[in-house]
Amino acid sequence: MYDITGSIVTYKISKEDLLKVIKSFFCTNKNVRLYVSDNSPTNELQNFILNLNESRIEYVFNNFNGGYGYGHNRIINKITKVSKYHVILNPDIYFSYNVLDSLYEYMEEKKEIGNIMPMVKYPDGKIQYLCKRDPRLRDLFLRRFCPFKSIIEKNNFYYEMKDKDYTRIMEVPLLSGCFMFLRVNELERIKGFDENFFMYMEDFDLCRRLRKYSKLIYYPKVEIYHNHARESHKNFKMTWIHAKSAFKYFNKYGWLW
Repeated sequence: MYDITGSIVTYKISKEDLLKVIKSFFCTNKNVRLYVSDNSPTNELQNFILNLNESRIEYVFNNFNGGYGYGHNRIINKITKVSKYHVILNPDIYFSYNVLDSLYEYMEEKKEIGNIMPMVKYPDGKIQYLCKRDPRLRDLFLRRFCPFKSIIEKNNFYYEMKDKDYTRIMEVPLLSGCFMFLRVNELERIKGFDENFFMYMEDFDLCRRLRKYSKLIYYPKVEIYHNHARESHKNFKMTWIHAKSAFKYFNKYGWLW
C-alpha cells in the first residue's frame, strides 16, 4: 500500500517543466509512486522517463487525447486499492520538501477532509487566488471578455473569495485542479473525473461531487508554485474549449443562481 500516489497528464509537454514537478513529488519520506499519463500523439516522452532511472515512476501512453479528466482517470482506476492518498498535479507545478508530508499528516488528523490544497503562488511569490465560490455565468464571461479591468477585479473579489483571509485554513466550495491532494476512498466513491469535460471545469465538477461527502480545505501552512499560463485567455481554440466546458457545467448544475 502506497502512502501517496500522484498523476500528471501530459500533452506535448516541456520536459524542463515535467522534470521540475517530478523532482518535487519525490521530495518526501513517504512511500510514493508517480504516474505520467501521456495524451500526446507519440510516445517520445517514454525515453525521457526511462532515462531518469526512477523505479517509482510509471509511464502510461494513452495513444489518444481524451482530455484532462480522461488522462487522470486512467491512473485513478489503477490506484484505488493500492494507495491512501492521490495527488492530481499540473505539469507546471513545483514545490519544496515539506509539502506532501505536511498535507499527509493533516489529512491523517482530519478524516472528514476529502480534498486539500496548499497556498499557491506565482514564481514571483505573489498569491494565486484559487479558492472559488460556485461560478455564475457572469463570473466566467467577465473574466474572459470584459474590457474593463475595474469591473473584472470587482467581480473577482467575490468569486475568488478575496474577502476571506488567505493566510488561514478554511473550508471552501471549490479548489483548483492544478494541485489536488485527495483521499482515495472518497475519490473512488465519486468515480473520479467526469470525462464529458475535455478540459476546464472538470476540477469544479469533481469538487462539487466530492463535497457532498467530505470537506474541501485550503491549507496555507505550506505553499507550492504554479506557472499559471491561462491558455484560454490567449487563443480562440482554447477559449472555445473553455466555453464548451462551461456550457456542459451549467447544463449539469443549472444556469440560474
